[in-house]
Amino acid sequence: MRFPAPTFLTFALASLILAYEPFRWLIGSWFDPSYSSTGALYLVAIAALLARSLSSPVVRINSRSRQTAVILLAVSALIRLASQVLAINVIGGFALSLDIFALAMLLRTGERARPVSAFWLSVLFLFTLPVERILQRVIGYPLQELSARLSCRGLGLFFNDLSCSGIRIELAGKDVLVDLPCSGTSGLMLAMACLVILNVLYRPRLTTALPWFGIVLSLSLLGNALRISVLATGIAWPESFFGLDVMARPLHDMIGYLTLAVSMAPVLAFYRPRPVTERPVPPCLPVRIGSRGTRELGALVFLALALVIVALPRQALDVSAAAKPQALPASLSGEVGAEEELHPVEKRYFSQFGGHAQKKRYGPLALTLVHTSSPLRHLHAPDDCLRGLGYDVEFLGTRFDPVPTALYRARAVTGEEWRVAVTFTSSDGDVTHNIAEAIWAWLQKPSTTWTSVQRITPWTVPDGRRAALEGAVIAALDLHPTSEGYLP
Repeated sequence: MRFPAPTFLTFALASLILAYEPFRWLIGSWFDPSYSSTGALYLVAIAALLARSLSSPVVRINSRSRQTAVILLAVSALIRLASQVLAINVIGGFALSLDIFALAMLLRTGERARPVSAFWLSVLFLFTLPVERILQRVIGYPLQELSARLSCRGLGLFFNDLSCSGIRIELAGKDVLVDLPCSGTSGLMLAMACLVILNVLYRPRLTTALPWFGIVLSLSLLGNALRISVLATGIAWPESFFGLDVMARPLHDMIGYLTLAVSMAPVLAFYRPRPVTERPVPPCLPVRIGSRGTRELGALVFLALALVIVALPRQALDVSAAAKPQALPASLSGEVGAEEELHPVEKRYFSQFGGHAQKKRYGPLALTLVHTSSPLRHLHAPDDCLRGLGYDVEFLGTRFDPVPTALYRARAVTGEEWRVAVTFTSSDGDVTHNIAEAIWAWLQKPSTTWTSVQRITPWTVPDGRRAALEGAVIAALDLHPTSEGYLP
């Protein structure tokens, strides 16, 4: 199907209009510290694969390439419509992957002497989105539990002084916590991306490729369990690593990359699928859809639809129900409370997406509460928002006494340092330090509301004074110990 230049340019203009806002958001996510996204690296990989293919000549012709591209652009427009109406940027990012599919079809990447798969290129583009962060929040907790169990079974083959409880492992008297960064989502994403790149080059049938995703998932989980086992051994017996701290960089990262390489070795060694063989379609084969006038009218309708879509009002689907403010105490541990105003950007956010936030200062302690019935929208670990504000944030670990609490050190560019403690609690009385566990519990009981309780004190505050202030917060808010977990 051939399009006259004006018709083709009209389709291209409509596609650019639809893609502008999602692509602007995507680029912003690469540079926003709160996303911690490495998506730009995958775009470099896509560009390299495209350059490899486009530097070779077309060796066969499929006259249906443009027809397929137009269909993909139409589907992308419908997805972009959903993204605009529901105010979910990731959906718009998914529409961009179909645009990549259509572009690769138009460039005939699969019909060249060095072919690459247009479909798998579009799948690889999905890795440019901040999907790792989404996966970590949605399935991070079950991955933590599974990784801890696999690690315990592996360590049990070699050590007797081992105790396992949920995501906590005690080896030789040393406590090892399989926290959210150890859920294995980063390694899983890298392993899956590696398989997708192989599929871009090999162009296998879908029925051949899909089972290998299950294989890579299993190998990635085993590799992460091996990584946790090595780290646990290093924590229990530092002398086995020449006294080096296995939790400090670069050794921590080196162990992760090494175990990932070990887990992916079977895939690299044995994955050799046969490419899909297609019979060339003669360019003279008439494939017509309507007259020239009909195609021109269709292009104009598509342009009008694009303009309407981007002008539609955004209404987020996951807006939190109105939350009743919790009465904060007038004083804590002898410090009289002083209300603090939300920043203008915070006020706009909560007015658009519901929920409620409170800030109050008690001497050196800054207390922030966020109430929501939509944790996926509102609840974040402190490193997400603090990095977005320009702080250098270091995760210090987890404290379980008197309540589960995740601890962070935040450094400002001016050199000032703060100690940040956060706990998540539900209307059912569940308490956890883990945002992934909170979301996992909410997915099982969507009617519950959740509250983030964040306490910030200057790093210079004496430990005794800090403990007294935080203890007063725990008592005033009536926080309770967490349950043992949400998996059988």
